[in-house]
Amino acid sequence: MKRRATTINLILGIILMGMLCLGKASAACGDLTKVAAHPSLFQPHLLLRVDDGKDATIVGMWHATFTAKTQNGSPISDLVIDNALVVWHRDKTEIMNSARPAQDGNFCMGVWEKAGKSTYKLNHFAWLANDTANAPYGIGNPSGPTHIVEEVTLSPDGTHYSGSFTLTAYDTSGKVAVSFTGAIVATRITVGTTVEDLLQT
Repeated sequence: MKRRATTINLILGIILMGMLCLGKASAACGDLTKVAAHPSLFQPHLLLRVDDGKDATIVGMWHATFTAKTQNGSPISDLVIDNALVVWHRDKTEIMNSARPAQDGNFCMGVWEKAGKSTYKLNHFAWLANDTANAPYGIGNPSGPTHIVEEVTLSPDGTHYSGSFTLTAYDTSGKVAVSFTGAIVATRITVGTTVEDLLQT
């Protein structure tokens, strides 16, 4: 009799726990905070929507121009030092096709995070490459890495961003070779963008 009572209590306990778990599961339905906790269970665009709310997103392809305003800490006349195609990915990585000779290394990569409403910070590296001493025909001398930090703000309609950058280039021993600070502006590339559009911006 005692054994039978114990078995019945055990069965009732299992049923009760199952009902509690079921109640918790149904209570979580529609709670979008759970999306961020379990991103593997959802599509990337849903995760992005949770991260960014109703803001436009920086994810996509861009045409960016870097205009230096200082060199090694001293003011200079505006100098365009790069004209690049950039892709900001949903996984918070970024890649840039820089306007420099391909044989000297013209692709570099970064990681980004959202720093505020429509504001983003990018930490970007061009790794060991070559200088442009023999461009455009030969491969230049070995050069060290370049570090670029950007802080940009996306326009409300999501078609442009602008902000500031710091670029520090190193030699192969890790000593600073040159540094620039300046302004960056970018225009979103769409399926309708043409070469003529890129050449005009």
